[in-house]
Amino acid sequence: MAVWLCIVLILAAAAAAGGIAFFFGVYYRKSKAEAAIGSAEQEAKRIVGEAVKTAEARKKEIVLEGKDEIHRLRNESEKELADRRKEIQHQERRILQKEESLERKLESVDRKEEQAAEKNKKAEERLREAESVKKSQFDMLEKISSFSQEQAKEYLLKNLENELVHEKAMKIREYEQQVKEDSDKAAREIIALAIQRCAADQVSEAAISVVPLPNDEMKGRIIGREGRNIRAIETLTGVDLIIDDTPEAITLSSFEPVRREVARIALEKLISDGRIHPTRIEETVEKARREVENTIKSEGERAVLEVGVNGVHHELVKLLGRLRYRTSYGQNVLNHSLEVAFLSGMIASELGLNPTVAKRAGLLHDIGKALDHEVEGSHVQIGVDCARKYRESEAVVHAIAAHHGDVEAKTIVACIVQAADAISAARPGARRENLENYIKRLEKLEELASSFEGVENCYAIQAGREVRIMIKPEVVSDEKMTLLAREICQKIEAELDYPGQIKVNMIRESRAVDYAK
Repeated sequence: MAVWLCIVLILAAAAAAGGIAFFFGVYYRKSKAEAAIGSAEQEAKRIVGEAVKTAEARKKEIVLEGKDEIHRLRNESEKELADRRKEIQHQERRILQKEESLERKLESVDRKEEQAAEKNKKAEERLREAESVKKSQFDMLEKISSFSQEQAKEYLLKNLENELVHEKAMKIREYEQQVKEDSDKAAREIIALAIQRCAADQVSEAAISVVPLPNDEMKGRIIGREGRNIRAIETLTGVDLIIDDTPEAITLSSFEPVRREVARIALEKLISDGRIHPTRIEETVEKARREVENTIKSEGERAVLEVGVNGVHHELVKLLGRLRYRTSYGQNVLNHSLEVAFLSGMIASELGLNPTVAKRAGLLHDIGKALDHEVEGSHVQIGVDCARKYRESEAVVHAIAAHHGDVEAKTIVACIVQAADAISAARPGARRENLENYIKRLEKLEELASSFEGVENCYAIQAGREVRIMIKPEVVSDEKMTLLAREICQKIEAELDYPGQIKVNMIRESRAVDYAK
């Protein structure tokens, strides 16, 4: 019990000591803080005082600097103003000097105008005197020469015209010769290279129109009882069968080559089969028609592949295949189109152009001939319409339209196709011409050349490739002969259609004949 009492007393004493210590510590810190606050207030007052003093001193300095700056700016502006006054005065002096100079110049111009007016008056007087002298001289010359003024002018102009005709003819001959030599050389090189690289057939094809028979008895079987077999063939094919005294042969007559080919194939199949009656004829004709359509398609695709053009519409491919059965002057039109395509591509390559468009235009240039029996219009217009319908390019359409000169060739491709078409048609063995058209063409050529004044005789020779003209020497001089040849060539080009070119050979001969008696 006593121990616990001692512990309690100790704890109470410790608590009392701690409270006393806490009280004294709080009092000590409070007094210390009050002292620090007092010193801080004094320091603050001191700093504020110093700042006020510094600010007043700075204010005085700034005021002084501002006064100095104002004084300096005032001096500079006064100096600049003085300079400007001097410059204005200088400009005023210069303006005054220029005004004085202009006044002096105006006075000088007025004096010169007066002098010029006086000179013009004198010149007019002298001109009138010269005109009178000239008139008197002309009158004297008219009396001496016995020519009036108009007659003298006509005489001089005639002499001048004769001299100019001679000089013009010589110049034309010289320029034509030079241009012809240069162009012929370049054209020969290009065309020779193109022809050397083009492997073309030398024998022209003719339309097949005769079907051979194994014997003459087959004619009766083809005709049939009361002609029913031959009527069935003609009705189904649209081809006329001509059965005459020709031994072992039947002639097929039709303006449409595809129909003729269908009839030929069907007739050959019927002859080889031996069964000839209307039902069998109908089946055979249908088979032959499908066979010809397949051949047309394959021939068109072959032509496109050989030329190497892409993207041709399938209907144009079929029309190309139909050209396999179309001929022009005995020349197969499909083979002709292939030749023109190859030649056009080669010429374009030699000229440094893209050959693709040229080959495409050359291949399609006669596409209208596949439809010219079915559609009205020339094969050129039909071909243009087909090309536009199946969305060919304008370059190809224009080349088709211009390949016979129906429209003016405005592109190089059109000119190339024209040249290639002429080369393919004019080469030896390419085409044949019936005698009547041949004679008419030669007569037209001779008639055209004879229509010019001064032509005595003319002869078309070398199958119409040359016209030889005899000139009246008393009417046409050597100088005028060159101009006359140029005029005849221009008229031939404008009025005649011909393959290749025509040489105009003019001959002028003067003879003097007398007799010794």
